[in-house]
Amino acid sequence: MYNAVLIKGDGTGPEVVESAVRVIEATGVKIKWHEEEAGEVALKKYGTPLPESCLEAIKNYKVALKGPITTPVGSGFRSVNVALRKELELYAGVRPVAYLPLKDAKYENVDLVVVRENTEGMYSGVEHFVDKERTAAESIRIITRKATKRIVEFAFKYAQNKNRRKVTVVHKANILKATCGLFLEIAKEVATSFPEIEFEDRIIDNMAMQLVKKPQEYDIIVTSNLFGDILSDLCAGLVGGLGVASGANIGDDCAVFEPVHGSAPKYAGQNKVNPTATILSGAMLLDHLGENEASKKIIEAVKKVIKEGVQVTYDLGGQATTSQMTEALIRIIENENI
Repeated sequence: MYNAVLIKGDGTGPEVVESAVRVIEATGVKIKWHEEEAGEVALKKYGTPLPESCLEAIKNYKVALKGPITTPVGSGFRSVNVALRKELELYAGVRPVAYLPLKDAKYENVDLVVVRENTEGMYSGVEHFVDKERTAAESIRIITRKATKRIVEFAFKYAQNKNRRKVTVVHKANILKATCGLFLEIAKEVATSFPEIEFEDRIIDNMAMQLVKKPQEYDIIVTSNLFGDILSDLCAGLVGGLGVASGANIGDDCAVFEPVHGSAPKYAGQNKVNPTATILSGAMLLDHLGENEASKKIIEAVKKVIKEGVQVTYDLGGQATTSQMTEALIRIIENENI
């Protein structure tokens, strides 16, 4: 029996999280879920979108499955996702991108992982208005040796553990010679400790083009915060969009697994949204716990349901509800030898 924190989130979060929990249970892995609140629900109840009890629970149980949380644009509370990463030192954003048999799939044989530095860069939050009239604003991009070494080492160790062949570091060192220059310099230093893994570097704009032209050539991509944010969404688009994009934020002590997409509040309670991203995030959680076979069962079931194209939600070309797609996945996991 494992213990894990469950954060249902906002908007459609409770629906897709329920789907993921049911699919995980279908594998036979026993998890005791400790439910905590964050986001708009917590703000109304506790006066803060990220209660201390939520943070303490994750610190205690080490792993969490989290639904999407609404982040107000331009005003209101700051991103709960960013706060979680900073408070729990979840420095590695891990986003797998693998081919799914969608009818309109543009690429095959895509199987890569974007590893994003989560704690600094343009998301350091060091910004201010230059003048009282608010006619200009300034943001400071912070890159440190410690955080860069940590994320690049994480990428190489991830490659080792998952039998991956290559790590590509992405930067803009031709223009940002201090910050990106430091990131690249440290990446090259770290690479020398992993001679069995191929290492290369790419400039960010060229990387974006290369991913659209020939994504099959890439394996593990490691980069700074803002670049990783953009590239991970680009890569999600290669295999069907954010509706199928799983993710994790991992530190030395804790890990939070969550879909990449937003909370889609206008669809809340309608039982129509695609649960795939959250379900695949649940598969990542199982893999993290060492339940590799259970994780593979979920992934194979998702591929089968999507390939059949019947019990899938509207965005995947079908007419199934969230719960109908979930039931189809559960039937495959429970009744077929996959």
